[in-house]
Amino acid sequence: MRHEEQGGWFLALYQEAGEAGGSFRGVDRPGAGGGGGWVPEPGRAADEAARRARGQVRRYCAANGLNRFGTLTYRGEGEHDPRRVRADIHRFFRGLRRGMGGERFPYLWVPELHASGHGFHVHFAVGRFVGRGLIEEAWGRGFVFIKLIQGLPVGSGVRDEARVAARYLSKYLGKGMGGAGGLNRYDVAQGFQPEAWPITGPTVAGVIGEASARMGGPPDYVWRSECQPGWRGPQAVWLSWR
Repeated sequence: MRHEEQGGWFLALYQEAGEAGGSFRGVDRPGAGGGGGWVPEPGRAADEAARRARGQVRRYCAANGLNRFGTLTYRGEGEHDPRRVRADIHRFFRGLRRGMGGERFPYLWVPELHASGHGFHVHFAVGRFVGRGLIEEAWGRGFVFIKLIQGLPVGSGVRDEARVAARYLSKYLGKGMGGAGGLNRYDVAQGFQPEAWPITGPTVAGVIGEASARMGGPPDYVWRSECQPGWRGPQAVWLSWR
């Protein structure tokens, strides 16, 4: 039987982000239910959307070395209008660019609707040193905080630091503007998204091998669905490199 009739492994490699992920896809046939017979559970769509958002945040941060995590707050009673927050953040990053000579640079930000009732906070990540004075001047609406991710195990690099920043940001993906007039969970500087390279093959070993060859060595971490008790989706794998 030909490979395309049997299905196979489909992997997306993000070289800049140092990761790859994919799954085995069976052949859709009438009456087979599609996707190798796997039927999504009710409510899974929302979980999948959140998972995809976390993955996108992680890859963007890792690919661009966003290893500095910051927070912006509003003084007084805060700001409760999500569209005004978005406009303020756009002005903030334009101000940073002006203060840094006009050069475009990657960044990612996530809003948080604070439980205290003081409106929105904004968390962001950048991959270069920005003076606190410039941040305060560009924001001008309240308190600012910025830190370089540090304290990781020996051998960790900028990509590892950026993944930690991504985890911080991902905590707030469900606490922002998702339900506010269709506004996004997060936003980024355009033009810096990592590119996905598709890899296909009949075996998981084959696609991992090709990904490893493109990355110049084997992955530092491999996750396999077959090792997860109770896994009910299609066979899947996730790889990462430092």
